[in-house]
Amino acid sequence: MKPLMWLALLSCVGLLFGQSAHEAAPDPKFSEPSREDSERLDQQRAVVAAAVRRRYGTAALTRTKIDLPILQRLLDDKAFKKSQTYELQSLGVVFGDVLTSEFSLRWVMITDEYGTDPTLRFKNTSININALTMISKRVERDETVDVFELLRKTREALADAERTFR
Repeated sequence: MKPLMWLALLSCVGLLFGQSAHEAAPDPKFSEPSREDSERLDQQRAVVAAAVRRRYGTAALTRTKIDLPILQRLLDDKAFKKSQTYELQSLGVVFGDVLTSEFSLRWVMITDEYGTDPTLRFKNTSININALTMISKRVERDETVDVFELLRKTREALADAERTFR
């Protein structure tokens, strides 16, 4: 799939929001995470670290792509049921940390027609990746999740977006 098509697909399924797909929708507003927002993300990282420690005897998460095999193993082993939305979204936070180490992304809060949530913003554009639900929505739909493929497709989509914004 071509990168621009992947970007459009992500936008359509609510995983990555770029220029609004619905012209009537207001532009999203971005803000820095509050102390409470950052604590919430840290609590979600701790959920994953505890699961890794309990299941595999290690809790070292690096916030880099070194964490991908651990995330994939948790998914393959079905460490969390599809009804465990909070825990699955916690996997999304850890995956989001990997994305921030690989790309020009950073955690911010987005306020849009759906409310206020953490997201990954690409540079100072309106493109953002909803890492929080990137994994959970797929698991809830009984889809196989390949975090390496998600990383690859995100890389392609952001490279394509970079060319578009030049």
